[in-house]
Amino acid sequence: MTAVDLHPVRASDALPGAVWAALGTVMDPELDEPITDLGFVASHHLEPTGDGRVDVEVHLRLPTSFCAPNFAYLIAADAQDALTALDELRDVAVWLDDHHDSTKINSGLAAGGGYRGTFEHEADDSLDELRMIFRRKAHTAAMERSCAALLRTSSWTVADLHTLTLADLPSGRTTEALVRRRRDLGFATDPAALVMVDDHGRPVSEDQVPLRLRFARTTRISVEGNAHFCRGLLATRYPGAEEDQAASAYDPAVPSSLPPAPPSPSHESEH
Repeated sequence: MTAVDLHPVRASDALPGAVWAALGTVMDPELDEPITDLGFVASHHLEPTGDGRVDVEVHLRLPTSFCAPNFAYLIAADAQDALTALDELRDVAVWLDDHHDSTKINSGLAAGGGYRGTFEHEADDSLDELRMIFRRKAHTAAMERSCAALLRTSSWTVADLHTLTLADLPSGRTTEALVRRRRDLGFATDPAALVMVDDHGRPVSEDQVPLRLRFARTTRISVEGNAHFCRGLLATRYPGAEEDQAASAYDPAVPSSLPPAPPSPSHESEH
């Protein structure tokens, strides 16, 4: 990390860890990985205030200066919200560095004007719809990972997947990630809930399972490919940044028992 500066904190010895954990809950919406794992947190600085509380200043960086402003704002605003939720912090300052809209975004965050208040006439819609689009993509990718892992390690076949429930999945990181994505979308998370569902949580019929699975596989490959690309861009832009990046939590194995994926749709990273 380029400039981590953790002053001794008397309010709570656990606070530095809590700050980092809070930042770790902030996901890049497109890449579906925590900004801490991606190396997007350039530095964070804690300063005791003398009244038992602490001020925090966080600097964020992105792979390019022209990352989509709505994505950049979403990440910075989510970081600010995550830190503001910590009771021991007094003032929270989140700065987005080296972005072509840094001045506007940083001013908007400081003023608490929200996305529309920050970008005014340039913001046609709120970020809610954008956030929901990428939550659906993240769920689709997580669903594919879970099914692929099961097909790879059990006697389940693609033809059986229309009956697959959450209780049938092995416990572990992949299943936990799927449940989190379902919860984000308001989908059922009880053990009897069917795994193969569409973007609105509706069960997929037996004859539609292969197509849904191929689409999910394409989505998963797209998300992981963009994440790999953006990690490389960040390391190129900020030499040494690769040392701040954690290994991807994704299982890199690709199932060999799935039907061939259709050609990937044209997709360019917003970063």
